[in-house]
Amino acid sequence: MSIDSIDWERQRAFLAVLRTGSLSGAARLLDIAQPTVRRRIAELEAATGAALFTRTPGGLQPTEAGRAVAGHAEAMDHAAAAFVRAASVSAEVAGRVRISASEIIAVEVLPPILAGLQRAHPGLMIDLSPTNRNEDVLRREADIAVRMVRPTQDALVAQRVGDVPLGLHARRDYLAQYGTPDSVAELAGHRIIGVEHDNAILRGMRAQGWPIDVERFGFRSDNDLAQLAAIRAGLGIGFCQIGLAARDRDLVRVLPDTVAVALDTWVVAHEDLRGVARIRATFDHLVAGLRAYISA
Repeated sequence: MSIDSIDWERQRAFLAVLRTGSLSGAARLLDIAQPTVRRRIAELEAATGAALFTRTPGGLQPTEAGRAVAGHAEAMDHAAAAFVRAASVSAEVAGRVRISASEIIAVEVLPPILAGLQRAHPGLMIDLSPTNRNEDVLRREADIAVRMVRPTQDALVAQRVGDVPLGLHARRDYLAQYGTPDSVAELAGHRIIGVEHDNAILRGMRAQGWPIDVERFGFRSDNDLAQLAAIRAGLGIGFCQIGLAARDRDLVRVLPDTVAVALDTWVVAHEDLRGVARIRATFDHLVAGLRAYISA
């Protein structure tokens, strides 16, 4: 194979391995079979005459040659994304839209909002990615993202939705058995649902004088959905979005006048896609739906 025969699909495979560190991760990212990724990398290495990756305990790492061509492949990726954006302009609200959102928002909040969107526009097809990782809108990992932090990247259109309020909640029967705390200090006598690993939110709460110790949590998980399930099951007291708790008659807010946290929430899209009808319609619907959820 000659240099002239290197096509974009092989370079996409190279970038996917570079970004994920493995053939299996690249296959999932590209939605193709792992042997296909392996074959494309082998063909690329044959065409360039150099090994592009080396296997390490931490996964596949780029060789010196791989690092040397990475920037050129990234430039091709940006050019390909720009081509797709330019070719996607259409007045019809139809086609596929990929949305990225945090696990809780994606699983618990967005489905009814998206149901209304698809009733209004039956030609829309939705790909929903529940992840607490901020997927890169600039690289087209998502067309639209719901983020719980103000975006700072250039070339993005961002609309602030508002603050999603969180509060401490517990199941009604848990409080009936163990009592309802009247102060933050009394939380020490309860089973607290929280994270396994310390994070910026906990450090900020401790700085405000809240006695929070990860080691004393009665139920720990770094997965937000698992924490929500634990609250609903009556395993203890934990943080839950107030709008979600209001839907469940078995959940009671604890220390409503003392403990409150707000998540700054934004809907984000690439500025080049904002004029595409399906993106614009989805973007505007998400903003309206999330604002209604916050104000309910």
